[in-house]
Amino acid sequence: MANFDLIMPKMGESVAEATIIKWSKNVGDKIKVDETVLEIATDKVDSEIPSPFEGTLLKCLFKEGDVVQVGTVIAVIGSEAGAAAPEAPKAAPSNETKTTTAAAAPIAAAAPSSQDFKNSDKFYSPLVKSIAKEEGISLSELDGIKGTGQDGRVTKADILAYIPTRGQKAAAAPAAENTAPAKTESKPAAAINAGEHTILVSRPAVAVGAGDEIIEMDRMRKMIAENMVMSKHVAPHVTSYVEADVTNLVMWRDKAKKEFEKRDGQKLTFTPLFIEAVAKAIKDFPLINVSVDQTQTKIIKHKNINIGMAAALPSGNLIVPVIKNADEKNLLGITKNVNDLANRARANKLVPDEIQGGTFTLTNVGSFGNLMGTPIILQPQVAILAVGSIKKKPAVIETPQGDMIGVRQFMYLSLSYDHRVVDGSLGGSFLRRVADYLEQWDLNRSI
Repeated sequence: MANFDLIMPKMGESVAEATIIKWSKNVGDKIKVDETVLEIATDKVDSEIPSPFEGTLLKCLFKEGDVVQVGTVIAVIGSEAGAAAPEAPKAAPSNETKTTTAAAAPIAAAAPSSQDFKNSDKFYSPLVKSIAKEEGISLSELDGIKGTGQDGRVTKADILAYIPTRGQKAAAAPAAENTAPAKTESKPAAAINAGEHTILVSRPAVAVGAGDEIIEMDRMRKMIAENMVMSKHVAPHVTSYVEADVTNLVMWRDKAKKEFEKRDGQKLTFTPLFIEAVAKAIKDFPLINVSVDQTQTKIIKHKNINIGMAAALPSGNLIVPVIKNADEKNLLGITKNVNDLANRARANKLVPDEIQGGTFTLTNVGSFGNLMGTPIILQPQVAILAVGSIKKKPAVIETPQGDMIGVRQFMYLSLSYDHRVVDGSLGGSFLRRVADYLEQWDLNRSI
């Protein structure tokens, strides 16, 4: 029997590790080619890992809940097909780990990283442990660092931000112990990273009454909560609103959608039309397509216009797949991209790279029947646009013969922006430009 190693695949350019959330197969189970062996989760998306070989699952080298580095062997599969072992998936790191016939090899290779800080009940990545060792940070000191990663894990950014303030925090500790009121010690607190500062936010106690149901947040809901709280602390939010007459847009889509689907096999929703207008407006106002660096002293002006679109999942959570280089695509290209990402988001088939790299986000609160919203910025972007539902309203129409009352289609657009770098003039002008592109839609535009 030949033994094949199943390796944690590379899930994206910036993804270095993943958490095993469920083993779909048990030791001893038969596995077919492309059959799911386990489910994993990165800090962005959940994925299923299929087997590249047919055989029997001999060993699971990690437990559910373990965080595993990309390129690490996670299971051993035995096959009667032959002794020649195929190469591991190309998703492995640059040194391309290959399958072996010795199941003991991956365990021995993993041993050195587990020796450091082995007495801690917290998980630390090899990189974090290496930095801690080089800087002389003890286990107790490392355990005391507030982590911003999944489940409070200490990330590379956390430990690098902590190192310059070690002396200051040590000196401030005795004073804090003497002056802090005793009652504050029992209050639960959350550590929020806001640029180079850490803010402690007290959480109020919650009374649980008889009959109240306590629901454990799932992993994605916890991440959403952390990111939303972080964004509100990092960026001072301002929201501007405009009302747009989109009658021509609605009429054109009603006329074009059947032919569009018949010719190109794509359903034409309003989302691609909104994305096209946003991409045009960003070209006109490129300083809305920026980020603020971690020092909060530099503005990064992005070359690419990558527009994220918030999509609702069956679980009720939201995910934001990204339309890359939206300004370079025609309407058909945007529509295909939107439909593909939306369909795979609902089926939980997105890969991490498809939900990263966004420079601006669009969310359609109108899909829930809402007129407008005040969305929270998706960091490290500086703006997010919410589009409301389209409603018929009476309006004054100017004609050469005089004013008249008519029924028109209106919608609200609301833009939340980071007031550190986006002033009211820029934010308001950009929002008005998006509305202008929607209002001035050409009824005679070819499909």
